[in-house]
Amino acid sequence: MKAIEHFIEVLIFNSRWLLAPFYLGLVVGIALILVKFGQEFIHIVPHVFETKESDLVLAVLTLVDMSLVANLLIIIIFSGYENFVSKIDTAGHEDRPDWMGKVDFSGLKVKVIASIVAISAIELLKTSVNVGTQISAAVTAAPVEASLTTLDSAIAWKVGIHVILIISGVLFAYMDKIAESTHALKHAGKEDH
Repeated sequence: MKAIEHFIEVLIFNSRWLLAPFYLGLVVGIALILVKFGQEFIHIVPHVFETKESDLVLAVLTLVDMSLVANLLIIIIFSGYENFVSKIDTAGHEDRPDWMGKVDFSGLKVKVIASIVAISAIELLKTSVNVGTQISAAVTAAPVEASLTTLDSAIAWKVGIHVILIISGVLFAYMDKIAESTHALKHAGKEDH
């Protein structure tokens, strides 16, 4: 019976390696974002002198947005792999990020939600820069009142989603703070006994 129990435990422990292809897929995702980044950059550069300032700002914000998504993927890949699969053996490498190996699942959640909030903020900024163009397009496409109502609704949805993301992030951070203080109190109580 002990042999079967040991076999099951070894199998369960080694099943963590089933996560490795997910992280490799996310690495490919970064490569795909890099291709789109390059495509967008090559599209912007030749037209920089003839492009309106607002269009250039939108294009640069799109590049920032892609950069933030790539950064988010790196955080998820490194932290997820190290927390759930295996330690990444880069000790002593001069380029090893300081946070690598120190971000636990709780910290990963907060970093992910903070990155998503930043991406959402960029999308809102792009919308606010582009609102004049959207109003012009909406007015020419349909009756003015219906077009502006649709535009207002779209902006309201983006703002609402952004606010919900911010509240979620604050709640995640607050829950982690409560959990840490509870853990610290339990640990201090054990030392007193």
